[in-house]
Amino acid sequence: MVDFGGWDMPVNYGSQIDEHYQVRNDCGMFDVSHMRVVDIKGNGARSFLRFLLANNVDKLTLPGKALYSCMLLENGGVIDDLIVYFMNEGWFRIVVNAGTADKDIAWMKQQATQHAPQLNIADHPELAMIAVQGPNARAKVWDALPGSQELTKRLVPFSAVEMGAMFIARTGYTGEDGFEVMIPAKAAPYFWATLAGKGVRPIGLGARDTLRLEAGMNLYGQDMDETINPLEAGLTWTVDLKSERDFIGKAALLANPPTRKLVGLVLLDRGVLRGHQQVHTAQGMGEITSGSFSPTLNQSIALARVPKEVQIGDQVQVSIRDKMLAAKVVKYPFARNGRGLI
Repeated sequence: MVDFGGWDMPVNYGSQIDEHYQVRNDCGMFDVSHMRVVDIKGNGARSFLRFLLANNVDKLTLPGKALYSCMLLENGGVIDDLIVYFMNEGWFRIVVNAGTADKDIAWMKQQATQHAPQLNIADHPELAMIAVQGPNARAKVWDALPGSQELTKRLVPFSAVEMGAMFIARTGYTGEDGFEVMIPAKAAPYFWATLAGKGVRPIGLGARDTLRLEAGMNLYGQDMDETINPLEAGLTWTVDLKSERDFIGKAALLANPPTRKLVGLVLLDRGVLRGHQQVHTAQGMGEITSGSFSPTLNQSIALARVPKEVQIGDQVQVSIRDKMLAAKVVKYPFARNGRGLI
């Protein structure tokens, strides 16, 4: 057990490698109740979020549809990355990270006071969240939750639906299919036990990290933070700079074109890539933001921020324990849907 954003979290329940394969090949469940659920309700909710978020909530037209976005400071730095769900014009639900939740909510309320004082912004610590991920995840949830199949079988990825007091989203952080289920905390132990009775194995933080890294998904605090803008964190696809819509941080992004970018690395020599290791390229220095051994590829992989001139296929050198080891620049994700992509 370790501290994670103020929560006691399991690194692993048994073998971390086995847990990783369990999710890639079958399914596993994660207690992600540390994530914070925030509801923004009232007239003008969409207009407020158009200004608050770097991605454009005008893309959300169908009830339940979700959008991944960053929330930025005026200087373009990332306050947090989050998912926003459109339920109706008077209700958007946002899920933020545990370690940043308090500052996120304070920032939202500060901006609302200035721009949309009529809105109600409320977080829901009484909600737990259990993620079930893997190729068999949906079938297992349907087996554990009577009535859920009829309600969610047509749910497309990145969308959600209410089921009584539960909120079921077809989202995740592993590169596999599955659901993230928001449920009253008092009911969460029963749901967890029911899933376990259906053969769903619990998965810890260790496998969660290798799974998300293989899937090329950023981790706040490692791959980006308030000192990094999304254009240098591989998140350009989440930033709407084309429409006339203004948003917090837009002017800074336009005024400061990126000089670095996020790339994938595969280690060619023996060793393990880790965060903060220096990357030596022909175009200048870079740094690994996230690195680990990839069980799916059976080799060490990493995300690294390097000069923008570095190209896919380039060979670089990584400084590991006073040695210079060779690595290849690759396009991530490294693995998804149960198979390697490199």
